[in-house]
Amino acid sequence: MTFTRIFSRLGGLLALGVAARAAYTLQDSYNQTNFFDGFEFFIYQDPTNGFVQYQSAVQANTMSLAGFANDAVYLGVDYTTTNPTGGRGSVRVNSKKTYNEGLIIADIAHQPAAQCGTWPAFWTVGPNWPNSGEIDIIEGVNLATNTTYTLHSGAGCTFSQGDCNAPGTGNLGCGTPSHDLQTLGDGFNEIGGGIFALEWTSSAINIFFFPRTGSIPEDIASGNPDPSSWGNPSTSFSGSGCDIPSHFKSHQIIFDTTFCGDWAGKVFSDDPVCAKKAATCQEYVASNPSDFKDSYWLINSVKVYEDSSSSSAE
Repeated sequence: MTFTRIFSRLGGLLALGVAARAAYTLQDSYNQTNFFDGFEFFIYQDPTNGFVQYQSAVQANTMSLAGFANDAVYLGVDYTTTNPTGGRGSVRVNSKKTYNEGLIIADIAHQPAAQCGTWPAFWTVGPNWPNSGEIDIIEGVNLATNTTYTLHSGAGCTFSQGDCNAPGTGNLGCGTPSHDLQTLGDGFNEIGGGIFALEWTSSAINIFFFPRTGSIPEDIASGNPDPSSWGNPSTSFSGSGCDIPSHFKSHQIIFDTTFCGDWAGKVFSDDPVCAKKAATCQEYVASNPSDFKDSYWLINSVKVYEDSSSSSAE
């Protein structure tokens, strides 16, 4: 895999529940030509208490943690440093723009491989968490084999999947495991990746997955996506128990890979394979850098479409 650093480019440093067919037009397209113009690096302490040090654009460039590979955007982790101080180096990037409703289509070639201690995610989130909501599209920890689609919100938002403010703080939220082994980690990577689509309207939040080896709708490739023709989504959050516009708003799009923390670290010892590797998640992650060589994202593109009858970006 040929890797290109990003410094020169950064130098300027869902069909169910929808009452009517939406007419989607392209609003923003992020790919290797402009991704790092439209996304910025998160450099603060990990909110999920991970054993991680998120790097700035300059630091990520120096450490070869972000750049371009195979005509795609590369987001990786430090896989050479043993016992890093404060956590293993990684990147978390978020869109500079925020969005309200619309259709987000992510064409991804590679996700971080299934590995003890890792916690990769592709998600959207609003300010003042959890009151402006969070939508987890790709997420899993350790050796998980399938993604779990989860929403987090403030009080008063419930779907058939549960209370999205559970257990009263929003930390657990409401979710649905995909049960599709091609949606996460090794199963996803073995088929060359695929496409995830989030359709977010005032009446439903729908998530679709199309494997690279499956039937990807032609209207996605043509740039004229029509979710109403795609069949049932992988999951649909809809119903009268949640006023979506008031609970989900002003979202940024995020890709990150953290380690251990509130989820991967908490369940590390519950996995018999991981438990044999080290006494704790942090000990394992700190001592085995080369095990995380494949803990990277390769993103072909992220496209954001808006319903031509409304505006979805700020």
